[in-house]
Amino acid sequence: MLKGPAIVGLAVCMLFHHIWEYCRKGTKRFVCTAFILLCFMVGNSFAFPVFQDANGFISGEEKIEEVTVTIDSDITFANEQQISYDDIEILDDEDVLESFEDVEHYGLEDADKYLLDDILSEDQQMLQSEDAELPEAEEQADDKEQEAEFSGDDWKLVLINKQHPIPEDYAFTLGPIKTIKGEMQCDERIIEDLLAMMQAAYENDGIILGICSPYRDMNRQKVLFNRKIKAYMERGMSYMDAYALSSQTVTVPGASEHQIGLAVDMVSDTYQDLDEGFADTDAGIWLKEHCSEYGFILRYPEGKEHITSIEFEPWHFRYVGKEAAAVIMGEGICLEEFWDKYM
Repeated sequence: MLKGPAIVGLAVCMLFHHIWEYCRKGTKRFVCTAFILLCFMVGNSFAFPVFQDANGFISGEEKIEEVTVTIDSDITFANEQQISYDDIEILDDEDVLESFEDVEHYGLEDADKYLLDDILSEDQQMLQSEDAELPEAEEQADDKEQEAEFSGDDWKLVLINKQHPIPEDYAFTLGPIKTIKGEMQCDERIIEDLLAMMQAAYENDGIILGICSPYRDMNRQKVLFNRKIKAYMERGMSYMDAYALSSQTVTVPGASEHQIGLAVDMVSDTYQDLDEGFADTDAGIWLKEHCSEYGFILRYPEGKEHITSIEFEPWHFRYVGKEAAAVIMGEGICLEEFWDKYM
C-alpha cells in the first residue's frame, strides 16, 4: 500500500533536485536575464516621458490633459491636404531654365530648336541632293513581313529607363549636326536616318521639322532635373512629391536616352512647344505615321505611362533601327513591352 505514495514522493524529490541543480549551475544565465530586463525597464522609462514629471510618475490620463492644454494654447496644426496632380501646372524645360541666370555655366545655352532650313546644306549634302534616295514604302513593307531576330546586345535596342540606367561599359561616338547657328550632337550612327526623315517630311508633305535637345551630358541632365524639383517645391510641394512629378517629365540623371545620343525632341516651324499639343499638329501626326520608316519610334506613347513611368511625350523620338521600329509602331507597343516580348 505504501508503494504508490513512495513513488510519488521520490518523483517530487527528484524534480526539486533537478530544479535546484539547474538554478545552481545557471547562475550566469539568470544574472544576464535580470540585467536585460533591468535595462529594458530603464530604457522604457526614458522612451515614454509622458508617464513621468518632475515629481515622479503620474497617470497617463492626467498627463494627456496637461499636454492638450499646451497644444491648444501654443501650437496650430496645418490641415493635411492630398496633392492632386491634375491641378498642378506641368513645367517644361524652358519654364525652369528661364528663371536662372547661370544657365551658360552649365552648358544649357544650346537648348535652341533648329529647323530643317537651319542645317547647313554644304555640310549635309543629302539635304539638297536630287539623287538622294529615300526609303520606299514597298521596301518598308517587305521589312515588316520578314521575321527579324533581335538581340539585347544590339546598341540600337539598349533599354534605358529608371529601372535600367545607362550601363557603365556602354560606348558610343558623338557626331555633329552642324547648323547655321551652331552645332548639335547625337550618336553619329543615327544622323543619316534622322536627316533623311526630316527631308522626307518636307519633300513629300511640305512639313518642316526641327530638332531640339538631341544629346545631353550628365551635368545638364542633373541641372535640369534638380531645377525642376526646386520649381515644384516653390509651388508648395514637398520634396518627395516634387521628385515624383519631376521624374515623370524629366528622366532621372543616368537613366536618360538623351545621354547616349539616341533620343531627339522634335518640333516644327509652326509648333515649337514641347507639350501634348504637338500630337495634333501635322508634324506630330506625320512623325507618328512615318518615323518607323527611318528607324525611330514614339518613345513615350499615350496610354503606356504605367509602363514607361513617363508622361505622354509626342515630341520625344528614339532610334531603334528600322526592323524594330516597324514592329514597335506597327503593334502599338512601347520599348519595354518590345523587350518583354522579343528579347
